[in-house]
Amino acid sequence: MRTEAPFRHGTPQKTAVLLVNLGTPDNADTPSLRRYLKEFLSDPRVVEIPKLIWWIILNCIILQIRPKKSAAKYATVWTDEGSPLMAIGKRQVRVLSEAFKARRWDVRVELAMRYGNPSVASRMDMLRKDGYDRVLVFPLYPQYAAATTASVFDAVFDWAKPVRNIPELRLVKHYHDHPAYIHALAESVRKHWQANGKPNFEQGDVLLFSFHGVPEMTLLKGDPYHCECHKTARLLGEELGLQKSNYRVTFQSRFGKAKWLEPYTDKTLEALGMAGTKRIDVMCPGFMADCLETLEEINQEGREDFQHAGGGEFHYIPCLNDSELSAAMLSEITAQHMQGWPVDMGYEESMAQELAESRKLALEMGAQ
Repeated sequence: MRTEAPFRHGTPQKTAVLLVNLGTPDNADTPSLRRYLKEFLSDPRVVEIPKLIWWIILNCIILQIRPKKSAAKYATVWTDEGSPLMAIGKRQVRVLSEAFKARRWDVRVELAMRYGNPSVASRMDMLRKDGYDRVLVFPLYPQYAAATTASVFDAVFDWAKPVRNIPELRLVKHYHDHPAYIHALAESVRKHWQANGKPNFEQGDVLLFSFHGVPEMTLLKGDPYHCECHKTARLLGEELGLQKSNYRVTFQSRFGKAKWLEPYTDKTLEALGMAGTKRIDVMCPGFMADCLETLEEINQEGREDFQHAGGGEFHYIPCLNDSELSAAMLSEITAQHMQGWPVDMGYEESMAQELAESRKLALEMGAQ
């Protein structure tokens, strides 16, 4: 148990929101990717293989080959601000902070990464040091999965184990069917169609919802991720007024030889291209920010797979990122989860004034 500063009575109550995304390497080079992948793939939530067997596979095979290949892919999407996920994440902090100020809420917003920097533990340490005794942990994963959301919770609980005075914590488990999330996605599609024209569904054009894949065994073991992805797609399709035949749900980013959730995005894109599909629009509703998996895997490799196989127009619909739609959605969902917490600007001053007036009244009554 850590030694901490003595507790002080009358300490102002302070609220914070910690946005958490998957993570990113520090740079688009092989050493950075090796560090990042080792941390990521060493998480038993991510890879459910007996520890000893996986340690040998990871250290003797994967970390000897994959970092160089991954670094080359990251280099194609790297920006002057660093990785897209980090750059967008910082902007998401800013737009959410501005949304809180518009509500006249005194709520601090910070960003952490489950793997890489800044870590969950470092951000929780900082908030605790700065006196924040109420923290809403908001994993930026709309659909719950043990490999993503639960791993974030693990990181928070691991941080809390040696802490004596733990702040009050609230955790956002998922928001795959939240009306604000579905509305934001639908509006992003409508805006894309306004700028680029709408697919001709009667002639066979397709809207593809590509979610990140997970091993099929996770579904069989009770993980709700597969069902939540399909519910997001169904609600989004209904919000857009589409028929079920107008859109498809697929899963991307599979790794290894085990069977993952199907149908696979790359195979579907290839098949649609071979069928002569004239236009396909692709969006990734499981990602809150564009990253390697959307910009490189979908908008580069996926586009090539589709068009090389004979397909026509390929349109990628960006993630919500730091858009006004994203800020409004994040603000609404966090507001729901922070109900009952003192967040209004001036709350502490008004409470202190009420306390002073109560004490003054008590003294006056005692003197009578």
